[in-house]
Amino acid sequence: MKKKNFIPVAKEVIDTEIKSLQKLKSSLNQSFNKVVEAIINCKSGKVVISGIGKSGIIGKKISSTLASVGIPSFYVDASSCSHGDLGKISSNDVLILISFSGESSELKNIIQYANRNKKITLIGIVSKKNSLLYKSSDLKLLIPNVIEAGPGNIVPTSSTIIQLSIGDALAIATMNYRKFGKLDFKKFHPSGSLGAKLKTAEDLMIKNKKIPFISQNLDMNNALKIMRKSNIGVIIVRDKKNKTVGIISDGDIKRIKDKNTDFKKLVAKKVMTSNPISIKKDVLAAQALSIMNSKKITCLCVHNQKNINKTIGILNIHSILNSNIQ
Repeated sequence: MKKKNFIPVAKEVIDTEIKSLQKLKSSLNQSFNKVVEAIINCKSGKVVISGIGKSGIIGKKISSTLASVGIPSFYVDASSCSHGDLGKISSNDVLILISFSGESSELKNIIQYANRNKKITLIGIVSKKNSLLYKSSDLKLLIPNVIEAGPGNIVPTSSTIIQLSIGDALAIATMNYRKFGKLDFKKFHPSGSLGAKLKTAEDLMIKNKKIPFISQNLDMNNALKIMRKSNIGVIIVRDKKNKTVGIISDGDIKRIKDKNTDFKKLVAKKVMTSNPISIKKDVLAAQALSIMNSKKITCLCVHNQKNINKTIGILNIHSILNSNIQ
């Protein structure tokens, strides 16, 4: 086959789709706000999304995105609704139907079902103002009629791009209103590389009885025994009020031995590093690793909220690296 350069074709497709997104951006109005409010206020029901063909595929993605940010949502195929799946849609649900034309025959039964049940809020994402879907919807999100990329204006490209974009915009808008942050996001993404990135100090720290605490007046012979038993390379030094006042690492022990200092004459407070670095339990493990690297240390104390002198855990660099966090 003779070599051809298809890059100009790709650029033309992208330019066409960019123009469609610009058209979508300029078309946004108060209808978008009303749809976001309907999703936010759907507290006793679910956000059900449906569509046909390529619009259905986009609907699956939008539903998945909403669910990932804490909005109870699922996708139902419009064709299947004519064969029993209408039972999945119930009172107090928000039903979002996506269709470029708004006239697909498969939508009629699901539209009629929603219109009969006045407790179902029907939202139409559609580009045809005179369509059945537009006229039947409680809330209408009119998206622009755009030119599809490629010859003949026949392949769903630009139209699906703007459907996907409006869905993403709805999801992010609800996130912003609900102040849905990284820690909330982590609840719905416990596995995979994303889950690893969102692990916190609390997820990986050594806690409870496994924390090797010692008194600041304990002699170093016994302190060394506790360190060897814990096998994590550090011991946490506390005062009479159980406040953390220092930390002793195996590196500190080695330096003392190199100086030929008599262990029997030393107590913990003479050896410890005072005021050890402590982080809040909800700090991301990746951020904790960055702190360790910058300070050239391998462990961090972990505290709860503002109580920095109350150690509730120890975060070890090996626990972070073993969780594939870099």
